[in-house]
This record gives sequence, C-alpha cells and structure tokens, in this order.
Amino acid sequence: MSEQHTYRVIVRGTWDALTDTARARLLAEATEHGLTSMRFSEEGSLSYEPSPLKHFSMRYVVVSDAADGEEMAGAIAEDRAERALRELGHGFRDLRSTVTDLDTMKINFKPASRR
Repeated sequence: MSEQHTYRVIVRGTWDALTDTARARLLAEATEHGLTSMRFSEEGSLSYEPSPLKHFSMRYVVVSDAADGEEMAGAIAEDRAERALRELGHGFRDLRSTVTDLDTMKINFKPASRR
C-alpha cells in the first residue's frame, strides 16, 4: 500500500461571463463567502469579495498518494473546483492552485519566553 499525504490546496480563479442570475446570486450570498467562511475541507469552501466581483478562491483538503506529489493534489483540487462551479452555474477562468503538503511541512516552534 502506498503512503498517503494530506494536502491543503487553495484554488484561485477569476469570474468569467457570469449570467445576470449568477451575478445576483453571488452578490446575495456574499456574506456567507467572506473571510469567516475560509476553511479547508474535502468538499471545499468558496470565498470572494462582492466588490468588485472579480476573483475567488476555494480551499480544499486532498488526500492522495505521496508518490503523485503536490502537482496531482493541485490537479485534483482544480477538478473539484471546476465541477462545483459548473454545478452552481458560475462562469470562471484562469484556475491556478497553491499546494501545501501537511506531512512534510516544517513547523518552527518558538521557545518559551523566560521570565
């Protein structure tokens, strides 16, 4: 059995060719997709600013074979984002992802302060 790694992936993109209905829906739901909604999950979380309604990001947790690496994790997350946005009926373009491998991430702990 191959080793599995957990990745946090941020997929960023630009809204494109939004219909009037999609634009109205995004603006109406903007408070649900602001800074407080940003969390990493398998199903993804969408966040964007309503003004200007131009860019968005989606955050995903992807578990995949370590041998496939960060590039595959990014591709998986981008595929999830494309499907989710299409299901919502939102036009988009220029998806790109930033991937962090949680299993290889170095954590620097600060020493306890001396008093």
